[in-house]
Amino acid sequence: MALALSVSETALDLTGFKNTVEDLLAGFLNRKAPPADDSGSPDLAAPLRHFLDAGGKRIRPILAFVGWHAAGATGDPRTVIHLAASLELFHVSALIHDDVMDSSALRRGRPTVHRALARAHQGDDSGISAAAAAQFGEGAAILIGDLAMVWSDELLLDGATNPKQLAALWPVLHAMRSEIVLGQYLDLQATGDASPDVSRALRIGRYKTAKYTVERPLHLGAIAAEADQHLLERLSAFALPLGEAFQLRDDLLGVFGDPAVTGKSALEDLRDGKATVLSALALQTATPPQRRALTDWLGEPHLTDEQAAVVRRIIAATGAPAQVEEMIATRYRTAMDALDDGRLPCAARRALRDIAEAVTRRTT
Repeated sequence: MALALSVSETALDLTGFKNTVEDLLAGFLNRKAPPADDSGSPDLAAPLRHFLDAGGKRIRPILAFVGWHAAGATGDPRTVIHLAASLELFHVSALIHDDVMDSSALRRGRPTVHRALARAHQGDDSGISAAAAAQFGEGAAILIGDLAMVWSDELLLDGATNPKQLAALWPVLHAMRSEIVLGQYLDLQATGDASPDVSRALRIGRYKTAKYTVERPLHLGAIAAEADQHLLERLSAFALPLGEAFQLRDDLLGVFGDPAVTGKSALEDLRDGKATVLSALALQTATPPQRRALTDWLGEPHLTDEQAAVVRRIIAATGAPAQVEEMIATRYRTAMDALDDGRLPCAARRALRDIAEAVTRRTT
């Protein structure tokens, strides 16, 4: 497969690389469809193709690519392409499972995998109850998510990765997967427990987002080019504050974002009572009546649009959104300071600056 990217000293072709990864994923999943003469087997890759077709930022593949360039872009380019595609397919697995755990209805503006599978299973058959269809959808989505994780390994191993690279990559991949599970577990454990504990929310974000979304993809790409520990530490100094800023922006969008833009409901975080820095800060500074209202309504599964509007007004009145914006700005500045190290290649530094700008100002 040709690598569509610029090797300019000043700029990386991130869009070209993203398109190359998209093509690899599409071709891989198309090959996973059952043969034409096997009409009895379901196409288990179809939900994954549909999921990927809905779009996405592909930030993890792009960061792996930048990490590879930060370490010198040595070795076979197929390795980083397959690594990047593997990371995206693992991410699909995590999102499918996350949507089941959160009972989410929408992802990227489309029905979530478990909702779509439930609807297809019920079809026009009035003999299948809505409850039975929902149970099937959730179970089937878990299996599809598991399959995406299995196939993510297959993609990596198909990428001309040599034994030395694999020996270096596997421990970091295992760490990344353990960290996202820990983050998801902590998130699940805290959901519905309205608390002013900012440190708890930051810890959840560190494992669920900062390390998984930014640090580990950068590390993995750099390791594919035989990065040393010093470079990995320099990348972490950039990645962790930026990853926290990414999660803090997510917190704001989850409550105040436009569903037409984000592709997700603006009610889910409130109905679930997600343990976010935004809600913790609001509870810290709320007046007693405001705190009672937030405690009553955060985590209320049947929260109405009208009640949600009141909750948003209360959160805004506490000043919590402005505090979160300042936390994002502080972490952005910390990440930028980490890029002042002139030993990083110019093109990689420029790409990381552009990514940081996009991540902290995004609306989706």
